[in-house]
Amino acid sequence: MGLLNEEAQMRVFNEIRFNNLKGDLFGGVTAAVIALPMALAFGVASGAGAEAGLYGAILIGLFTALFGGTPTLISEPTGPMTVVFTAVIASLIAANPEQGMAMAFTVVMLTGVFQMAFGAMKLGRYVTMMPYTVISGFMTGIGIILIILQLPGLLGHATPAGGVIGTLQGLPGLLAAIDPMELLLGGATLAILLFMPSRLKRYLPPQLIVLVLGTLAVMYWLGGEQVRVIGPINSGLPSLQLPVFTAEQWLIIVVDALVLALLGSVDALLSSVIASSMTRHESNSDKELVGQGMGNLASGLFGGLPGAGATMGTVVNIQAGGRSALSGIVRALILAVVVIWAAGLTANIPLAVLAGIAVKVGLDIIDWRFLRRAHRVSPKGALILYGVIAMTVFVDLITAVAIGLFVANVMTIRRLADVQAEAVCILPPRRPEDNVTNGRCADLSPEERALLAQGKGRLKILHLSGPLVFGAAAAITRQEPKLEGAGVLVVDLGRVPHLGVTTAVALEAAIRGALAGGVTVIMAGVQDQPRARLAQLGLDTLLGPDAWLPERCQALEQGLQHLI
Repeated sequence: MGLLNEEAQMRVFNEIRFNNLKGDLFGGVTAAVIALPMALAFGVASGAGAEAGLYGAILIGLFTALFGGTPTLISEPTGPMTVVFTAVIASLIAANPEQGMAMAFTVVMLTGVFQMAFGAMKLGRYVTMMPYTVISGFMTGIGIILIILQLPGLLGHATPAGGVIGTLQGLPGLLAAIDPMELLLGGATLAILLFMPSRLKRYLPPQLIVLVLGTLAVMYWLGGEQVRVIGPINSGLPSLQLPVFTAEQWLIIVVDALVLALLGSVDALLSSVIASSMTRHESNSDKELVGQGMGNLASGLFGGLPGAGATMGTVVNIQAGGRSALSGIVRALILAVVVIWAAGLTANIPLAVLAGIAVKVGLDIIDWRFLRRAHRVSPKGALILYGVIAMTVFVDLITAVAIGLFVANVMTIRRLADVQAEAVCILPPRRPEDNVTNGRCADLSPEERALLAQGKGRLKILHLSGPLVFGAAAAITRQEPKLEGAGVLVVDLGRVPHLGVTTAVALEAAIRGALAGGVTVIMAGVQDQPRARLAQLGLDTLLGPDAWLPERCQALEQGLQHLI
């Protein structure tokens, strides 16, 4: 009975266990230390405010820890989600200055609803099925956007309106009016994050170090008046944000939410894969999407940023000893304490330090390893990669992914068609040189070769192999002229486990054309699925029961009898 209750709880809740209490406590505390500066940085970078980053880190982390499907996954606002949400805020405020921010949080709520729907429809296994060139280009583009948008903060200025283009256009003016103190703080932040020895990072998170050192510098060295700081953060519980939208903006809100839901799902499930590989514990991707959706819905309801599974926080949690969802709950509770009782301590954190932290996140998001090798792996794939990067940065995220997926899939289809064309051929070949291209067909036994030779060119085999989808249809059509002079055609499907609709229709047309030309058609070794598909096209009735034989050799013998 106890086992049944535990299994029932597992179907609803994540794996919350108390047999690794010390490790989960250390993991949660360490993840909270990492999450605090990141949440503040992302909140400020998005334009929603530092408290929005904290609320998102608490609520998303708590709900995904309670209801997700990966025990050690740490979920919080991430760089990619923040970049997209920043664009959402800017566009909605531009369209509706009074209600734009409230509508942006409605987008976060709808993001959660979409993710829960993805999980309920069991789409977890399909979410990450995207070409790596598109994922790499998209993530690299997001990293570049994050860096560009933080450059004004490093120079001592607010980010200009107009997104990436507006920031780049305003950069000459910003460079002419650099604030030396803020540039020093931001530069020192980046230097520490980039060059801090790895052995020290195990004990002292560099993000927390720069946050503390930057704040102390403002309070005791710079006097607090010469640099921009976060300022007071509202302490206590967040207020409820009811959904707000207009009929004119409804479609925009839905599209924005769908983009965030897809991005967050991919981000979370990729991080979940990393967590599973580190802990050797299989995760439930569909349940994880439900947990992610609940977290984003709660975050939007209380004015928090959208988020997803975070690789950095997850790895830190596992390395510190976290093994169950208890570590994620501990992390969320620690951050809640900071918001409710210690919000005043964050007032003097300089914005330049947060900009430096965000720039480092942008640098980490960029897929440097693949960028260095993409042109060697595949020149065409490299073109897709660079195209997606350019469109992500200078056009928009939706267009980048849509065009990238379209081009990548077209190229994949072309390669698949070429491969499948090699699985279709006529034996014996009309010309000796065709033997080279018919390499996959040259698997006849000596007995079968002898039978084929006795046919003296009037007995032919249409050989197909492998799972055949629409890529093989054109290849079948190209074989029809090679049937000239044939009296009997053996259609060999013994190595075809699956026959797609397009290929089946092309094969039906070839068979009907052969019959119309007076050729006897015999089917050899047809497996269950192809037989059912061809029967749906009427070939069972057309050919009759005697035309379906289990072995190719039998079909050749019967074909010779027809020729005599």
